[in-house]
Amino acid sequence: MTNIEIPSPVKEFIDSVNAGDEAAFLDAFTADGFIDDWGRVFGDRAAMQGWSAKEFIGAKGVLTPEKVTVDGDTVTVVGDWRSTHANGLSEFTFAVAGDRLKSMTIREG
Repeated sequence: MTNIEIPSPVKEFIDSVNAGDEAAFLDAFTADGFIDDWGRVFGDRAAMQGWSAKEFIGAKGVLTPEKVTVDGDTVTVVGDWRSTHANGLSEFTFAVAGDRLKSMTIREG
């Protein structure tokens, strides 16, 4: 794996996902945070947990970042996503709010 500089809290989030740590995954988001997975929006903790159990952490997902760009409070990570649910190059765009994530938007990389 290449050594890519990923700012906090996105780096810690990716580390928690790759470690399969569902609690840390959920705790990474602000109280009003949300996930937008190809237009399907999960806007509360219970919805995010249900989605993750099937398609993210529960699918043994691992993200290997290949490119990171930072624009103010927006961090975009393009990387190779591998899981039992979906595989391939994906773009994860994070809106950062302090030490937490306001949102994560997933699209084709």
